Amino acid sequence: MVVSFRGAARVLTAVAALTSLAGCASTLPSFSGGGSAPEPGPPPVAAAPPASLRPDEIVGRWGYSAFHRPEDRARTEGKAREACSNPYIINRSSVGVAMLGHDSPQVQDMLLKAGADGKTYIGPNPPAPDSDDREVVSFDGRVLVLRWVDPEVAGRYGNMLLVRCGAEGTASRRPRPAPAPGAVR
Repeated sequence: MVVSFRGAARVLTAVAALTSLAGCASTLPSFSGGGSAPEPGPPPVAAAPPASLRPDEIVGRWGYSAFHRPEDRARTEGKAREACSNPYIINRSSVGVAMLGHDSPQVQDMLLKAGADGKTYIGPNPPAPDSDDREVVSFDGRVLVLRWVDPEVAGRYGNMLLVRCGAEGTASRRPRPAPAPGAVR
């Protein structure tokens, strides 16, 4: 059997073309419906709404106290003001603020985040509200009230009430009591 050069070239070209198409067929959906369509990618993540507080608004020295019953709030605010002698410190961090979480003596980075419910939360993890979060109940620039999201933690710690302290080294707003007669300074 005599095979011409042209005939052999045509056969080799046809084999190469079929091999190339066979490789493509395994990655493309079939027109006969035998292949499956590629899975759609995850939906784009919507940007979280901004929190109603900025980290710089709560960084500083705070007098801290806690209450469980709303009727105890006024008394607790006075106790928090007195606690400025040993302030609770909230620092700025790379992600928001650095403050204590629950059940740990270690300072943690916390995010200020808005929930879909329109409330503002402070916590270590991105979704809001998360079980480790505190809800910002109220903030007037001077008094910050936070409520733990986790009911078990809220039952143990109550509502956090923080009163802004003066700058370190400044005199207290209340005058000191006069020394007793004959007392040595």
